[in-house]
Amino acid sequence: MEVLRQRIERQVLSISGLSLGGIDFGHPPGDPGLFGPDSVTWRIHGDFTSMLCGGVCALLLQMLHPLALAGVWDHSNFRADMLGRLRRTSQFISGTTFGPTADAERLIQRVRAIHDRVSGYDAHGTPYTANDPALLVWVHVAETYSFLQSHLRYRNPHLSPADQDAYYREAARVAYALGAGPLPESVAAVDAYLQAMRPQLRYDARTAEVVRVLLNAPAPSRIAAPFGALIMQAGIDLLPDWAAAQLQLPMSPARRRAVRFGTRRLARLLRWAVRNGSWHRAMRRMGRL
Repeated sequence: MEVLRQRIERQVLSISGLSLGGIDFGHPPGDPGLFGPDSVTWRIHGDFTSMLCGGVCALLLQMLHPLALAGVWDHSNFRADMLGRLRRTSQFISGTTFGPTADAERLIQRVRAIHDRVSGYDAHGTPYTANDPALLVWVHVAETYSFLQSHLRYRNPHLSPADQDAYYREAARVAYALGAGPLPESVAAVDAYLQAMRPQLRYDARTAEVVRVLLNAPAPSRIAAPFGALIMQAGIDLLPDWAAAQLQLPMSPARRRAVRFGTRRLARLLRWAVRNGSWHRAMRRMGRL
């Protein structure tokens, strides 16, 4: 069983930001990073399966914003390297969540420098820049909303309303450091923000192409392919109904039940197998494991 466990763990970590290296989550001892082990953010971001599902949902939701989409379309090699893009996003999230303070701050400054070079016009001629505070709010809210929804479905459906609000307040720290603002920092404020943003969202040929590439992203191995497909479906299932309809990604009630059943069992398998992820290394750095 140990050989099987290690094989699964290697497959899992190969698609995470850990595969890129560059961050020592184990040192220096006692460094809490930006949040620390008692934060709600560590609890939510520490479950690999729910974060994967939430990440898919977040990317789909983000692509409904025409300016966020334009930045990906014009400045990303997503067609040739979608898996690499997912790894880099994973590294940023895990590094700013669980990394030592210096590494987290370095990642934030690196992304700010990249954003300074990203600008252009969307398909309808509207100018955009990646460091636009309002656009950064959209990207951040799409992520945190999706991560929280996935956590509630696949990890802890009993997370208290107070802790849910605390998560939004905590996670805002990274978004503010990137230049976002003003940010909604509670469940009610996030729900109101998403509703207010709906008139600005659009689905067109570009959106359809990015969604197609994402949902057909190659798995790291043939063994992982069916699990990757399940994660993609779980991400779609997490979308608000209005977003799934706009993205033309319908899912029948029977399909939803099957996806949730399979994802919950996959989550149990991965929690058993993964013992050296970012959360585990950070907890050991803090003397908690």
